Amino acid sequence: MSQSLQNVIRQAEQIILGKPQQIRLALACLLARGHLLIEDLPGVGKTTLAHGLARTLGLQFQRIQFTSDLLPADILGVSVYQRDTGKFEFHPGPIFAQMVLADEINRATPKAQSALLEAMEEQQVTIEGTTRALPAPFFVIATQNPAYQIGTYALPESQLDRFMLRIQMGYPDAHAERGLLSGVDRREIVAQLEPQLDHSELLMLQKRAREVFVSPALLDYVQAILRYTREESRYTHGLSPRAGLAMLAAARAWALLEERDAVNPEDVQAVLPGVVSHRLQAVGEYARLNSAALARELIEAVAIP
Repeated sequence: MSQSLQNVIRQAEQIILGKPQQIRLALACLLARGHLLIEDLPGVGKTTLAHGLARTLGLQFQRIQFTSDLLPADILGVSVYQRDTGKFEFHPGPIFAQMVLADEINRATPKAQSALLEAMEEQQVTIEGTTRALPAPFFVIATQNPAYQIGTYALPESQLDRFMLRIQMGYPDAHAERGLLSGVDRREIVAQLEPQLDHSELLMLQKRAREVFVSPALLDYVQAILRYTREESRYTHGLSPRAGLAMLAAARAWALLEERDAVNPEDVQAVLPGVVSHRLQAVGEYARLNSAALARELIEAVAIP
């Protein structure tokens, strides 16, 4: 791992106390050129994590507060007629940023949610017949409240699948919470953060993550996991090929964070909960299992080749 990447992790851990796994998974998602979904209760640090990472990585940052009256044009931008030139001039929306925080994404209507789909998948948007490229890197962190809370719209499976990983922050442990209660306001600390990576170095790290070696035996392991989910009747449906690609990309990035030049099964197992939590749904007696338990069940059931 580069010294700059170590500095990124160290600085992020000063903002989000007691959550090293979540920080590393968020970084792995960025290095793998994916997008991250954070689902949890309000007030556990979802927005702080996104803002802190943007400052630490030196990325242009935009926050979109999703509400029930949000329109696609509020996300993508709009063309405005200029009387002096007699032409329409495009005013880009907040989607044209290197890191976009889609805050409380499930409080917006499906029409507004769908405005993110092309951007997340193609890294471009088509507005009024014109295709416009988004900046590189382009990273979406979306937060959502639990579906049982008032005023939420469940994300459709097609949009959930656009997120490489889904994580939960959870409550802090007693030591970390004491640090939060007795320390400086996190917003003040975030405002004072200095970038630990420059733009070119981050793009280089993303390129290195794609080049981490994957052996045929490791591919056998990933395929065995995919096949198990498709053949077992305990799931409503198995993992798709896209889920397999997300698993490999995230495992490559995790191996890079662990300073390895090849992926091993432990890297796959580290990212597996984030990959399957929003893609795999159990039925019957297994429906009560959370994402971590589902991942553990998969790890125990599928033998390493």
